[in-house]
Amino acid sequence: MSKAIVFKFGGASVKDADSIKNLFNILFKRLRNPMVLVVSAIGKTTNALEEILQAKFNNDAYSLKCSILRSHHMTICESLFPRDHDVFLRLDSLFDSLEGQLKNELSSLNYDEYYDQVIVYGELASSLILQAYIEYRQVSSIWIDARKVIKTNSDFRFAKVSWNHTQDKVNEVLLPWIQEKLVVTQGFIGSDESGKSTTLGREGSDFSAAIIASCLDADSVTIWKDVAGVLNADPKKFKNTRKFEELDYHEAAELTYYGASVIHPKTIKPLANKHIPLYVKSFVKPEASGTKIHKVNEPNTVPCIVMKENQVLVTFKVTDFTFINESHIHSVYEKLEFLKLKVNLLQVSGISISIVIDDDIFKLDRLLDSLSDRFQIKYNKNLFLITIKNPNQKMIKRMVRDKVVMLEQITRYSFQVAYKLSTN
Repeated sequence: MSKAIVFKFGGASVKDADSIKNLFNILFKRLRNPMVLVVSAIGKTTNALEEILQAKFNNDAYSLKCSILRSHHMTICESLFPRDHDVFLRLDSLFDSLEGQLKNELSSLNYDEYYDQVIVYGELASSLILQAYIEYRQVSSIWIDARKVIKTNSDFRFAKVSWNHTQDKVNEVLLPWIQEKLVVTQGFIGSDESGKSTTLGREGSDFSAAIIASCLDADSVTIWKDVAGVLNADPKKFKNTRKFEELDYHEAAELTYYGASVIHPKTIKPLANKHIPLYVKSFVKPEASGTKIHKVNEPNTVPCIVMKENQVLVTFKVTDFTFINESHIHSVYEKLEFLKLKVNLLQVSGISISIVIDDDIFKLDRLLDSLSDRFQIKYNKNLFLITIKNPNQKMIKRMVRDKVVMLEQITRYSFQVAYKLSTN
């Protein structure tokens, strides 16, 4: 029995009808092994759903936004299917369910859970369209709801995978089909024990592909992107980038930890544990080599740059004339863990703890309120964070030039700087 391969396509690869046709052509030329296809929401749909959620939270009108999103998906289908195809009725039913979900009460207390019940509709809609088109093009396929396969705890928006339960569901729900049909499922989404929808963290579709591949003991995973492979910096932000032909699991994991957006941070571990290679390839140039992530013996020495926007620098200063100790650090990290806030940079001095975190709705205020009785707290918003792995002095000087540096840190192998743009 042939081993399965897992393909993951992101939102940019299904953004319109021509993109979906291109995706099908990529698949059609590679249908040699049993295949699981993991797909993200159609480009910008998740952002649109977040805008709908924000309008709902603010008690603003959101019906027009829902209608625009529904119309966008229908327009794509009109370019792919005859008008009497049942995909239109199925999509209408799906968007009716979304609007029904939005009639429920939303507050800051249930925001994360509510978010997950709404945001999943992006992936459900894109995968429905894609599977219908694959079948329309006469390739035998089946649509499987990832929420019936990927089982998690109830940490909404950042759910942790229940690996044993997920393995059982992969064996029960997915495995019987993969030798017979191309399986189309969704990235990013799962469900908890009570059946409520959960998500794996923003951009979590890569992780979904890795979870499924690990449970299937797959031959490989390929992530199809709009870039040539893994580059040493984002080509949209930096010039003269270099593509890696291959990259070690550890190196790739470290880059994702710092915020490299080409792969979701949790993707590497389940693949490395099973020695499953991960390929990052371009759906624009599918025949190009891309990047292979696997075990590599030679360490990488090429400088790698990662930039994160919308960062917040928070400084906690002790007020009782003591010095920072382990209990202070523990109290800060305990609140960060409770709020599911990841620290992108940490610096400790004799009297203060400084952290750089993503600016996340509601959570900064809750963090400040929970620790204001123990620390004097100051914060700066709208910052940038640049991390350079394997830096050199020339590069460091160039990165801080004409910037207002708020915090910087250098180690043997990395340099990080949080800054705001100079107003001069």
